[in-house]
Amino acid sequence: MGKLNQLACAFLCASQLQGCATITKGTTQAVAIDTPGAAGATCTLTSSGIGSKSVVTPASLVLDKSQQNISVTCKKKCFQDAVGIIPSYTETMTAGNVLVGGVVGLGVDAMSGAMNKYVDNNQFTMVPIQGCRPEI
Repeated sequence: MGKLNQLACAFLCASQLQGCATITKGTTQAVAIDTPGAAGATCTLTSSGIGSKSVVTPASLVLDKSQQNISVTCKKKCFQDAVGIIPSYTETMTAGNVLVGGVVGLGVDAMSGAMNKYVDNNQFTMVPIQGCRPEI
């Protein structure tokens, strides 16, 4: 086998071992959480992909990517609870895996979560409760 054929074979084999998004985008992502007008709220993020995490707003945290949406509940004294979802969606570059990385690359990205992405900046509106005065 000529050197060019060996090099091409090695490249082809290597490209089948890793998923494209796993290499280029990683398996974690920074996500920002905010509650405009109600800074200091405690937000709990929950999904089967990340488990349960709590932050105090405004916050930024690094999450493992997953195909599961994240449920969010934010609480603060004298405000109605805010409830929402941080959606997970498929990265557009995943289609390139079928062409370059084949089924193996697609499988690696699917299992690692790298083919998914969360919304980067998330705001949850908290409505003040009339007449409520926070304790000082």
